[in-house]
Amino acid sequence: MSTVEIIQDSANFQEIIKAEQPVLAYFWASWCGPCRLVSPSIEWVSQEYGDRLKVIKLNIDDNSEAVAYCQVEGVPALRLFKNATLIASHEGAITKQQLQGFLEPHI
Repeated sequence: MSTVEIIQDSANFQEIIKAEQPVLAYFWASWCGPCRLVSPSIEWVSQEYGDRLKVIKLNIDDNSEAVAYCQVEGVPALRLFKNATLIASHEGAITKQQLQGFLEPHI
């Protein structure tokens, strides 16, 4: 059972995405309505896939370097990394079922 790791600044982002297991980076903002809808699904992913996937949560207002690195243009945004390589991305609201479909081929 895992929990979402909240990243407060971009300083350790590069190290985190180098993990051997896949890393799901969830970019969000407190002022973003769709982010509030997606957040429970991100928590669910952390619980459901925690043994196979590391989940990190990055507020775009606090993590400008990671936002630039991942070329995030809108929130909510998802970036899936494996061995520091971007293997999948998604921007915009996503249902729990769509999120599961997004992740399953990669983990």
